[in-house]
Amino acid sequence: MAELIIMFREVLEASLIIGILYTYLKKSGNVSSINMLWGGVASAVVVSIIASFLFQMIAGGFEGSASKIFEGIVMIVASIVLTTMIIWMARNKNISEDLKKQAEESISSGFKYGIFTLAFVAVFREGVEIILFLYAIGVKDGISIVPSITGSLLGLFAGYAIFVQGVKVPIKKFFNVTSAFLILVAAGMLTYGIHELESGGVIPYFGGKTEIQNESILSTRMNGDTKIFSLDKGTKAKKWASRIWDINPDIIKVKHEEIESKEKCVYKWKGDECIEYRYPIMHDKGAIGGLLKGFFGYNGDPSLIEFVTWILSICCLLFLWRNSNKGGSND
Repeated sequence: MAELIIMFREVLEASLIIGILYTYLKKSGNVSSINMLWGGVASAVVVSIIASFLFQMIAGGFEGSASKIFEGIVMIVASIVLTTMIIWMARNKNISEDLKKQAEESISSGFKYGIFTLAFVAVFREGVEIILFLYAIGVKDGISIVPSITGSLLGLFAGYAIFVQGVKVPIKKFFNVTSAFLILVAAGMLTYGIHELESGGVIPYFGGKTEIQNESILSTRMNGDTKIFSLDKGTKAKKWASRIWDINPDIIKVKHEEIESKEKCVYKWKGDECIEYRYPIMHDKGAIGGLLKGFFGYNGDPSLIEFVTWILSICCLLFLWRNSNKGGSND
């Protein structure tokens, strides 16, 4: 569902920007520039779609640890971009006036493609943000097409209602509520990015300890829990030791003995058996736990550095947003 909120907000932002520019051009008598406005919008949409395909091609070219590192970097970048967007919206109290001023300067400068460029940059920026955000969400839990499309349509409808139908909407309140929500999403993205960099070997596992005993590895967590690993499982032993707790309920394994071939198995084929893994509701891959993971980066067994990153990022983001949001009101 995080993709619904993000798509709704991103499309609405683009709709508001274009709506403000369109209204200004129409009221100021610059009707000839309206075609340039729509040309910039259409071009930005096409370029954004092409950029999305290119990005997916690049992302699909990584395997193993390289894939984890790439995903981790993208998650962190997406978190930074999302945070920047939230802070920018909070600090810019007169977006409408700023856009009108930019449009006026573009027209008065005599540059033929001024309005085209203004519209293109505004929409393409939202397009790039959507590519990053949806990829970041997809890395964790996959992308749901229906919520994404629904969010886009709702954003377009809201923009249409505001500028064409003249519906009064408390824009500032809407952006404040969604910003508070997206702060948690950004923190989750950053934390999961750290998780991927840990898995890729870029960031070492901190916390707990491992030691070799009797041709095996004794892994000890900070809370005193221990587990024995074979000598060839050194990385897994360090990963297990770094977890500060594990509140994930046990996974339920169901063997489907009636399924005798890999081709007919819609679950996981292991050895010569078809096994269905059922995750309890609060497991971070379960119904509620998975939802919390998709929204806020919930993890039933976080490492020490993941937990510290999530707490610090929440505190810092809330501080920055609150200070940026003092006084004024968005148009």
